Amino acid sequence: MSMDPAVRAPRFAVIGAGMSGILAAIELRRRGFENFTVYEKAARLGGTWRENTYPGVACDVPSHVYSYSFELKPDWSERFSPGREILGYLETTAAKYGVDCHIRYEIEIERAEFQNGRWQLTGSDGLADEVDFVIAATGFLHHPARPDIAGLAGFDGACFHTAQWDHSVDLTGKRVGIVGTGSTATQIVPAIVDRVGALTLFQRTPQWIMPLPNAVYSDVEKRMYREKPELLKQSYVYWAERFNETFARAVIGDRDELQRIEDICRANLENSVADSKLRAKLTPNYRAACKRIIMSDGFYQAIQRPNVHLAVEGIEAVEAGGVLTDDGRRHALDVLILATGFDGHAFTRPMQVVGAGGRTLDQQWAEGNEAYRSVAVPGFPNFFLLVGPNSPIGNFSIIMISELQLGYVMQLIDAAVKHNVAVAPTFAATQRFNAALRTAMKSTVWASGCRSWYLDKNGNPAMWPWSFEQFEADMRRVDMNDFELK
Repeated sequence: MSMDPAVRAPRFAVIGAGMSGILAAIELRRRGFENFTVYEKAARLGGTWRENTYPGVACDVPSHVYSYSFELKPDWSERFSPGREILGYLETTAAKYGVDCHIRYEIEIERAEFQNGRWQLTGSDGLADEVDFVIAATGFLHHPARPDIAGLAGFDGACFHTAQWDHSVDLTGKRVGIVGTGSTATQIVPAIVDRVGALTLFQRTPQWIMPLPNAVYSDVEKRMYREKPELLKQSYVYWAERFNETFARAVIGDRDELQRIEDICRANLENSVADSKLRAKLTPNYRAACKRIIMSDGFYQAIQRPNVHLAVEGIEAVEAGGVLTDDGRRHALDVLILATGFDGHAFTRPMQVVGAGGRTLDQQWAEGNEAYRSVAVPGFPNFFLLVGPNSPIGNFSIIMISELQLGYVMQLIDAAVKHNVAVAPTFAATQRFNAALRTAMKSTVWASGCRSWYLDKNGNPAMWPWSFEQFEADMRRVDMNDFELK
């Protein structure tokens, strides 16, 4: 494979135009690489913020740190900004940095095969492309998980997943059921409770809820951040350190910090919910942060409204007119909303990825998703993942994660271009990294015994079990001894 810039500039494909894909495109341009295309299967950029439009959708990471470090936004409306505002931020940033013209919409890459030193891409509408490098920015929360409930297809009313919200359905005065009590459901309940006639929330597992108020930024504050960007940077650093020094340490084994978080959540429940029976139903029986902690200052108030019922019995079946629970009760409904999350382990699927020697990524990951430091896979040269397996998605801001991972990937790309080679991690280095990861995971809260979407099909937490400092250090320096250059 010849990648000598004097002969031919290397060509890149970025798959996905969400937060990470836009970031990758900006960084490629910054480094002088213009021969790239971002392939996006939808008609608009934005990833999860394009897909999720349900009432109350917002980020559970503070806006000032849920931003690109090089493009801090001074005029966020709230501490935890709504989804439409985040989508607007991504669109504005893509246009500002001149990468929107590199995006080809409504083209889904269906197959990527490594042949004769280059990646052959085929996609919908007969697309064919040949590139030197693939950056898979396909995300991890975009395949809706639909529950396996008997009779679901036979429901007579409107029924949809939260990531496929049907805005043509008017909820005013309706009897609405919501299946699930994760972050999405706890955002929706306060957002619709005043509009619906009756609301039934079907809870499988109660959640730990942190009472972090969603402050509204005043015009004075926005002007201050705009006129004094150093204060905006200070806010970014403050929120990053607050996460990394507290929550991120708690989940990987700081017992005192974890207990402090749990005490705050427990006090929030006890101080917010007056009825002892309802409080008991809302009390988790697992350690705080074993599941993702909910950030909400409105859910407990909403769940106590007179038109809301919390159903903790298991769902036996969905019937034409509602839901039958294990206690024999029939809950009459007009609308059924599935707040059942996503398959957080699909990664590049359903795209078929074929590496060197004809081995597919599905074959490679048949026993579980494994990558070298979350960004590369042995046997798949010049193929890189952003927010891949075992990324610290439960520890830090995902934008911080993606920026650091992309910096690591760009070091590998620079080495490949400089030496005119293809680069991939060795199998030995990948096995060594994942063995250390599994050992370290045993001391984290995710392994303390709860059921969450963090767990892969083997029941292993697909997370990052070390500190932010270690993650940052690992991403800053590439050990080329762990890679093959061919």
